Amino acid sequence: MGAGANNAGRRIFSGIQPTGRKHLGNYIGAIRQYVAGQDGAAAADEAIFCIVDLHATTVAYDPADLRERLYDTTAILLAAGLDPDRCVLFRQGDVREHTELTWLLGAVTAWGDLNRMHQWKAKRELAEGKSGAFVPASLFNYPILMAADVLAYRATEVPVGDDQRQHVELMREIARRFNERFGETLVVPEHRIPAVGARVMDLQDPTSKMSTTGGSEAGTVYVLDEPDRIRGKLKGAVTDSGREVRRGGPGGGKEGIENLIEILCVARGVGPEQVEAEFEGSGYGDFKAAVGDAVVEFLTPVRERYAELRADPAELERALAAGAVKARALCGPVLADVREAMGVAGPRER
Repeated sequence: MGAGANNAGRRIFSGIQPTGRKHLGNYIGAIRQYVAGQDGAAAADEAIFCIVDLHATTVAYDPADLRERLYDTTAILLAAGLDPDRCVLFRQGDVREHTELTWLLGAVTAWGDLNRMHQWKAKRELAEGKSGAFVPASLFNYPILMAADVLAYRATEVPVGDDQRQHVELMREIARRFNERFGETLVVPEHRIPAVGARVMDLQDPTSKMSTTGGSEAGTVYVLDEPDRIRGKLKGAVTDSGREVRRGGPGGGKEGIENLIEILCVARGVGPEQVEAEFEGSGYGDFKAAVGDAVVEFLTPVRERYAELRADPAELERALAAGAVKARALCGPVLADVREAMGVAGPRER
């Protein structure tokens, strides 16, 4: 039992929501990590990426819109550089092992842990603030599904943005509890958060992360925004009353400038010291213009490639279906081990 619990080599898994338009924070904090996990020196032995349509059903949604957004997200991932021949890219709803494992892992998940989840509290308060709003049980339980997504593949690493740290800690605790109770069966994964750009902030409120739900339209740069719109948003970014392009540190009052420095660092592939040296004495106007130009250059190849891919939904569907076949081949044996360990299936011959 659990022969694969001690994985040889690196296996990464990450999921991405198909709802909403993907913004610069999604691209820097997650999507670029996906491509790094597939390519070059940072490549894992196995890279698995899932578009989590089941997670999207935990809030009010339109079924037809969900399908369209799923294709949008698939096209963005492929435009960013994911290659279905070198990774496993699939739609969560096509692999039923995820939902069965969610139920089984509920046996080792504490109600108190779920009740403390930051995103659960925020989304519940948002829903309850609307007159007559319905708060589904799936919104409370979806961190278990998130854990099942990763643990089903015995992934060793989870590339995420900083805002997902708590969810990864919960899935680690679930794996530990399962192994303590039923024997070494699951891998306890590690999160991988980028050193730069882990938390891109709203351009109009640099104390809050960039978001398609809670953020401002003017403060959110979308991957598919046209160049002039990107430049306009960066030009209008909130800063402080000073002129120095430098980091202020915690409580330094320069959150807006720090956010723009981080964005420029990622777009250019340089360190913050280089940015500060280049713009010493330049003032904020020239600096914002440079950030806008750099972000346009950074995102244009993805936007242009996206337009080509999105025009062929049948090909996107083909890629997702092929990925689901590969995903089931990987997670089926893990689920069989879990069922056997828990005593909910007959013993298998060895």
